[in-house]
Amino acid sequence: GPQVIAAQGEIGEATPDAFLAFVRENARGGNLHGIVLLDSPGGKVVASMELGQAFRKLGMAVIVARPAADRSRTMALVSGRCYSACVYALMGGRKRVIPAQSSVGVHRMFNYSTNFDIAGGGFVRERNLDDGGMLQTLSRYAAMMGVSTELVKLAERTSPDRLYMLTSADIARWRLGSRKL
Repeated sequence: GPQVIAAQGEIGEATPDAFLAFVRENARGGNLHGIVLLDSPGGKVVASMELGQAFRKLGMAVIVARPAADRSRTMALVSGRCYSACVYALMGGRKRVIPAQSSVGVHRMFNYSTNFDIAGGGFVRERNLDDGGMLQTLSRYAAMMGVSTELVKLAERTSPDRLYMLTSADIARWRLGSRKL
């Protein structure tokens, strides 16, 4: 059967390379086609797109879920989450599955910069919003992955201070995934 990889946690700049290294070291018999169980609060947008491109290149199906072993040592799936930038990694799946018990949420992308405040004599952390350049990049990426660019537009209209939780209708309308493998 297909290999299953559980990928949990924040998506950072090193995540795509670490994922590819893990797959190279652990693929049985050269079988790189498998399933990724994805559970993430989000992270870096560019790294998430790179991870999604790795999923696509490897032909992997992505399921928003976490593994849970029961007493008989068989694997069961429990709810997962894919929030914020995670949705861009999810888009890369050859097949994308979001079970009814799992959740996907989006919001406007942002990053932080730290500057020295001469008047105040200390460092100030500022949140920066996209000026539109990344919106175009994300829209091209979404289209390339077969997902409606309307999902990216919705994310960019949603305050970075909250998550818009996608409904079943949203997931189907914007071709993000299905409920079943």
